[in-house]
Amino acid sequence: MTALPSRERLAACRILVVGDVMLDRYWHGAVERISPEAPVPVVRIEREEERLGGAANVALNIRTLGARATLLTVVGPDEPARRLRELLQARDIETVLREDKQLYTIVKLRVIGRAQQLLRVDFENEPDHEALGEMLDDFAAQLPQHDVVLFSDYGKGGLTHIPRMIKMARAAGKPVLVDPKGSDYRRYAGASVITPNRGELAQVAGAWRGEADLHARVDALRADIAVGAVLLTRSEEGMTLFDADGVTHEPARAREVFDVTGAGDTVIATLAALTGAGMPLPDAMRLANKAGGIVVGKFGTATVSYEELAE
Repeated sequence: MTALPSRERLAACRILVVGDVMLDRYWHGAVERISPEAPVPVVRIEREEERLGGAANVALNIRTLGARATLLTVVGPDEPARRLRELLQARDIETVLREDKQLYTIVKLRVIGRAQQLLRVDFENEPDHEALGEMLDDFAAQLPQHDVVLFSDYGKGGLTHIPRMIKMARAAGKPVLVDPKGSDYRRYAGASVITPNRGELAQVAGAWRGEADLHARVDALRADIAVGAVLLTRSEEGMTLFDADGVTHEPARAREVFDVTGAGDTVIATLAALTGAGMPLPDAMRLANKAGGIVVGKFGTATVSYEELAE
């Protein structure tokens, strides 16, 4: 069994999280009838809940595990941004929030009935290029104070300048982890680790036939974009790490899957915290795999504590 770093070691680790942030809202209710207006259930709302989403959930996972997290992102001048600030402050997460007057802070509203998600409504638009350019100054100012840089890319436009940020971080000697999105991974060139899932990797490298074909495709991708390692998350098949030392596979932990929302956030957050605390990447992957197995047994965007991971 891979041993966790000490709490003191984790507490001394500081991780800079940059990416697309969102507010997750849940409306829980009772479903007792079908609408006479259309063949849809009528949900009588009984409880409302708000959680940190996107890059904010990544930062929360880091903080819950015991490391320090600073969140750098762009928000709008609106009520969801105010709630995000309150939630982040309550969880002891440091923030550098650049405000864009034209932006509507991303909100994902989920309507839940009988413990099942019935509907999700997204509120979003893309941030202004000028506001994103100003983030570069904030990024440069934060770099020296952190041990690891983590980019959480949800494809919402908040990481337009990620190629330059990666170069800045690597020039400063900082490890860079990226949770990728989209079909162009050249924008992540030079990163230390990228963590695609099966669907995301297939979108970039093409569908593979068997393990040998997968290994060849990942090796070609690593060489093409000059990334140190690719950690492929494979759901029920576990995780596979491809790096300069070869291929390391970790089977999935047998556990009932309740909700996969935010599982990728937990995996990369755990990986960043543990490698930042000095753990070798293959060992950190094993514990990140365990953390992912724990969090899918919880409802919605969730986190894993030091105690849960140590069990």
